[in-house]
Amino acid sequence: MIFRQLFDTDTCTYTYLLGCEQTGRACLIDSVASEVEQYIDLLFSLNLKLVYTLETHVHADHVTAAGLLRRRLGSKSVVHRDAGAACADLLVTDGVILQMGSIEFEARHTPGHTLGCVSYVMSDRVFTGDALLIGGCGRTDFQQGDAGQLYDSITLKLFTLPGDTLVYPGHDYQGNTVSTIKQELAKNPRLGGGRTRDEFIGIMQNLSLDLPRHIHHALPANQACGRLSADMADG
Repeated sequence: MIFRQLFDTDTCTYTYLLGCEQTGRACLIDSVASEVEQYIDLLFSLNLKLVYTLETHVHADHVTAAGLLRRRLGSKSVVHRDAGAACADLLVTDGVILQMGSIEFEARHTPGHTLGCVSYVMSDRVFTGDALLIGGCGRTDFQQGDAGQLYDSITLKLFTLPGDTLVYPGHDYQGNTVSTIKQELAKNPRLGGGRTRDEFIGIMQNLSLDLPRHIHHALPANQACGRLSADMADG
């Protein structure tokens, strides 16, 4: 398998490129619109054909590249059915299997940060988006967020994975690149070490976070698969 972890410094967003060496088919998880040329150059250099752009949720901090890549490369966009992006080509639900050559993903619905969050599980790793972060988790104070629901999602859908499963999050602000389920279960300050559901809800209710800088244009754009108002005016 070809694997690359890419990073957008403006929003501290991780994008993941996965490619099947046998078929040359590839996908991007949580792409960023400003990085489109970098993605296309990388795909070309690795002789890969982009088949899917997978979203872990409708993002509030950056605009997805899904729409741009669909127009330029013919890739199909994938989001959860409850994400609020009916423009996507594939609307997945919990347990859906996505096959891409020798690469297989299971979509696990992990709501709580948003209603439509999904984590993509492979045999040795999981892409958790903003549900589970390294030493943290996604906020729960907007976009149908629900702290109790997020606790249930993480403890029942992610912490039940094998301990050595690699955790690749949607963001990191401290320079971390990867964790494991075992590490997060033991040391995550919000969820690990036996934190109870009520303790977690209390922590989340007292975060007092500012809204993401790009929320006012990112949310409507991502609900339209990355199409900004100027794009829509052009048809």
